[in-house]
Amino acid sequence: MPLKPEAQVIVDLASAAFPALGTEVLDAAEARRILAARPAAQVDAIAVGRVEERSVPGPAGVERVRVRMYWPADPGADLPVVLFCHGGGFVICDLDSHDQLCRAMSNGVGAIVVSVDYRQAPENSFPAAAEDAFTVLKWIAAQAASFGGDPARIAVAGDSSGGNLAAVTALMARDHTGPSIAHQLLIYPMLDPARDTASYRENAHGYFVTDDHLRWYWEQYLASAADAENPYAAPPRATDLSGLPPAYIITAEFDPLRDEGEVYGQRLRDAGVEAVTIRYNGQFHGFFSMADNLSDAKDAADQAFSAVRRALEQP
Repeated sequence: MPLKPEAQVIVDLASAAFPALGTEVLDAAEARRILAARPAAQVDAIAVGRVEERSVPGPAGVERVRVRMYWPADPGADLPVVLFCHGGGFVICDLDSHDQLCRAMSNGVGAIVVSVDYRQAPENSFPAAAEDAFTVLKWIAAQAASFGGDPARIAVAGDSSGGNLAAVTALMARDHTGPSIAHQLLIYPMLDPARDTASYRENAHGYFVTDDHLRWYWEQYLASAADAENPYAAPPRATDLSGLPPAYIITAEFDPLRDEGEVYGQRLRDAGVEAVTIRYNGQFHGFFSMADNLSDAKDAADQAFSAVRRALEQP
């Protein structure tokens, strides 16, 4: 099936407004300036219990990492906690670009969401973003009780490159024997720099996020060919996926990243990990954040947040 009509309208508008990364725009700082100069969509912020910004101790060589924390509208004690990593190809987007999504997630899951302002490439290439995310995970586990969270009920989540960081954080936690993660929500995750799947060939152009965009993002993030083989940069390079937390993986039919997300889900299942993969036909990379405009996005968010909520329920 083709893109759904409501999705086609958004893809046409977004494609016209988005920088031609790697061709017309070669500099990450310039891309950020272009995006920042465009008028922000006027939406009413989803009401949550409260929002607070903090800075937490950073990894080696980094003094602090900024986070934005969201408490759900329904108050409670010993709430589960979700570590969230925003997308943007490791290069663009920020806490503000994903603020509405984090608000919806906090209410939908009934959890405290901690959104990470990780260091971005190319100024800070791999493994900077992954180290920041894992450091914040360790902070959550150590400090959850101080902000009303339950350290025994932690999930990781992210979209696109943030889905990569969520998956990597789960790998790091397993390899370092903690902190314990109960669930991972991977929203059309950007996992494999090889870019050699059928969905890359089928959806290389014309669906907002292109093969050129993704190639450019990987070039900014990875400093060497060896990095591309490191499981903490490219989770599919891990030879052993056993012992990871259950996963809920969302893909979109017209997304170059579709196949790598689905293959990763199958590899998790083959390794004995509970993993659900849901493909949204007629949709494109980025649709999940557009619940105000796309019925599929609202449905996807409702189902995903319900899955995470169930995974984080007290025994």
